[in-house]
Amino acid sequence: MQVLYPHCAGLDVHKESVTACVRSTVGNTAKREVRTFDTTTKGLLVLADWLTSEQCTHVAMEATGVYWKPVWHILSDGDFELVLANARHVKNVPGRKTDVNDATWLADLLAHGLIRGSFVPDAETQVLRSLLRTRKQLVREKSSHVQRLQKTLEDANIKLDSEISDIIGPTGRRMIEALIAGETDPAKLAALAHPRIKAPPEQLRESLHGRVMTHHRFLLRLHLQQIDALDVVVSDIDREVNARMEPFRTSTELLTTIPGISELSAQMIAAEIGTDMGRFPTAAHLISWAGLCPKNDESAGKRRSTRMRKGAPWLKTTLVQCGWAAVRKKGGYLQAQFHRIRSRRGPKKAICAIAASILTAIYHMLKDGTCYHDLGHDHFDQRAKAAQTKRLLARLHNLGYAVEITPLPA
Repeated sequence: MQVLYPHCAGLDVHKESVTACVRSTVGNTAKREVRTFDTTTKGLLVLADWLTSEQCTHVAMEATGVYWKPVWHILSDGDFELVLANARHVKNVPGRKTDVNDATWLADLLAHGLIRGSFVPDAETQVLRSLLRTRKQLVREKSSHVQRLQKTLEDANIKLDSEISDIIGPTGRRMIEALIAGETDPAKLAALAHPRIKAPPEQLRESLHGRVMTHHRFLLRLHLQQIDALDVVVSDIDREVNARMEPFRTSTELLTTIPGISELSAQMIAAEIGTDMGRFPTAAHLISWAGLCPKNDESAGKRRSTRMRKGAPWLKTTLVQCGWAAVRKKGGYLQAQFHRIRSRRGPKKAICAIAASILTAIYHMLKDGTCYHDLGHDHFDQRAKAAQTKRLLARLHNLGYAVEITPLPA
């Protein structure tokens, strides 16, 4: 097999150590040398100096949790071509698992060009991605506390969530704070409701008639404090994100023109895929990387599975949420596509197809700098007008009608 990179290295990265194998090819002979270094900054600088002295041009490592990032950051300051490998794509023969064998195996694969590098964004995109991922985790944690708050109310037989959609909104919060303060009169609690609350007063008073104990008040106060603290932290992250959004401002403003994509969703998408689409040869490559297409699982000419690939979970969940928002826009192409696919494949596959369509539009908009153009709700009817006419005529015929078609004057 042809050697593409005569001087390369493979790294087996762990939390406290990294095992490096340098592979040098002279003629038809391959020479290998293996050393182990600490993952401290001093140890990684020694590793970089050793790789430089061995004239390495390419270095490969596996994406192992977050341990590869410090190694990547240190080596990226050198003159190396770094390759981040997906661990599932470079598995060795079972039963020969050691750090030395792993590093040697990576070096051999890299030398022959058999490692497909993963997408690693630039430094600014990585910072934005880290901030927004943390924000999403904190929002999820806040939702968990809201659910615990609701569970505590249910334990006290307070059915507030049955009458109010947002129990931590202005009305719900006033009532919960009154419960914490010791108020138990349902009439006084119901009087705290906003005039625009749709729940009937009698029904609202009945839902507030419960049995609130001392430990319930303690838990309600505890969860409210956690929710308030998380709101403060999320606001801090939002300010930090806004301060770092300048390189992405034009792209995010462009993405918000797509139905279903808010400013926050546009920021999340930009942080996950970056703004340079040159990394992906086509829109199909980006969709495959995101995991919004069926995986290849075929044997003997039969498709064994059509389940979607794992892909990028942070990006996929954001696009699916944007898809649900987009299909609610009346008279749009995405809504028409959703109903068209849902009738044949069901809502889950239909919404994933909408997410893929949104990502396709994002690819071309970021690559070409074009604005979003909605094809309209009648796009599919106009595209296959003859087939649509034939289908409707057949349906009328089945209902017992004879129809004669007369085109309207132009």
